[in-house]
Amino acid sequence: MRIKRGIRRVDLAYAQLASSEIARDMNRDVVLELIRARQPISRADLARLSGLQRSTVSLIIEGLLKEGWIREGAIARRPRGRRPTMLVLNEDLAMIVCDIRPTQAIVAVVDLNGRFLSRESLPVLSDPAQAVAQIVDRMKKMRQKHTQKSFEGVGVSLPGRVDPETHELIFAPNLKWPRFDIKNAIERGMGLPVELDNAANACLLSELWFGRMDGVRNAVLLTISEGIGAGVLANGQLVRGKSGMAGEFGHIPLDPAGPKCACGGRGCWETLASSSAALRYYSELNGTKQALTIHQLIAKAEGGDAKAVEALKKQARLIGRGMRAIVSALSPEMILVTGDVIAAWNWFGPIVEEELTPLMLAGTPPRLMPVEESEVARLRGAAALVLQRHTGQHRSRKAKPRA
Repeated sequence: MRIKRGIRRVDLAYAQLASSEIARDMNRDVVLELIRARQPISRADLARLSGLQRSTVSLIIEGLLKEGWIREGAIARRPRGRRPTMLVLNEDLAMIVCDIRPTQAIVAVVDLNGRFLSRESLPVLSDPAQAVAQIVDRMKKMRQKHTQKSFEGVGVSLPGRVDPETHELIFAPNLKWPRFDIKNAIERGMGLPVELDNAANACLLSELWFGRMDGVRNAVLLTISEGIGAGVLANGQLVRGKSGMAGEFGHIPLDPAGPKCACGGRGCWETLASSSAALRYYSELNGTKQALTIHQLIAKAEGGDAKAVEALKKQARLIGRGMRAIVSALSPEMILVTGDVIAAWNWFGPIVEEELTPLMLAGTPPRLMPVEESEVARLRGAAALVLQRHTGQHRSRKAKPRA
């Protein structure tokens, strides 16, 4: 079965593991995603587009209405025959989302359609317990501002890797937090289920749920900011690997004599091609260390600062060189890019393609696609974490909405 717009595909190699419960959850996901993508939509059109029996669609719709995910809207006008009642997502449902970065956290309220209802930022403390306590306090205050909404859960995007079994943050060199159980700390504070994942995985899920990946089964999404992270889609499935560590291309060494990396190695890709690397190149060209942000550096380049231009060009060339390893290893159809570099992608992109294209082993290079502004992508990704359905881990919402 193959459904567009990011719905889970079935791998026949694992068909013997299927069960009626798994099939029911997958069909539910298909219907919910079609409603999101095509709303307002009738039950008959859902049956036609999904390929499911009308009776199956009716049962799923009944459950989704009872659980509060969707609601009935207007009655469609038709030239003849019955006039169907159209279905839409329930706008009264919302999620609290958080994007945690090395220096700041952004907390927001997002509805099922990906619209931001409010958004605030706060500094991130070095102690994870204190930092999470502050984040929870901000989430509670934000929730109190939207008492008319029913909150489904909390989604958290992180600059590191989360063990899918323990749900603990196990690798976050740029955040510099020790191993910490963020999930349980937030669940205790908020009284809501919490989903969390690496920022790149979250952004990839966001593109699958809200984005432009119709029919794409093999893709890599790169987050390029203070570090470099990657989310991998292979044969229509998100690849997590052992302990959730798949996709750490940012820590592949490109120069053994290069700068020391936060992971302990030297010359890792992210030490050469991240925003931090571009700022270092600019300081080296100037001979002095300046307290700049990457956006200030981009502004200098756009203003004609030749050294700023050269620093960013060097970063772009090394982004392209690092992508060669991804293309050789995974052969993706598409590489999506988000992060600080998107602010200047109109001239960043051609340099990256120039580095990537000539050394293709065979065929054409993957399509490069910039993703919306990094903060939005990560927050929508955190929302997608709540929306996603894990086979065997499906949690039905209570019929009575939670406050």
